[in-house]
Amino acid sequence: MEFEKVKQIIVDTLAIDEEKVTMEASLKDDLGIDSLDSVELSMNLEDEFGVQIEEEKLAEFVTVGDIVNYLASLA
Repeated sequence: MEFEKVKQIIVDTLAIDEEKVTMEASLKDDLGIDSLDSVELSMNLEDEFGVQIEEEKLAEFVTVGDIVNYLASLA
């Protein structure tokens, strides 16, 4: 499932507690991800899923679910 992959990438990339990463978790408010973290995360997601995430799209992601849904839409 894509959520599990995305969750693991978030945990590995940003050293965030695994229990905090849910579909509803706010990237900024719940996980404390800033713009630099977003860029690093997007690079790792692009490598793992073989996709290109546009900067404008990256700025639209509010929750972990937004990332998962976006990646699912590309499949």
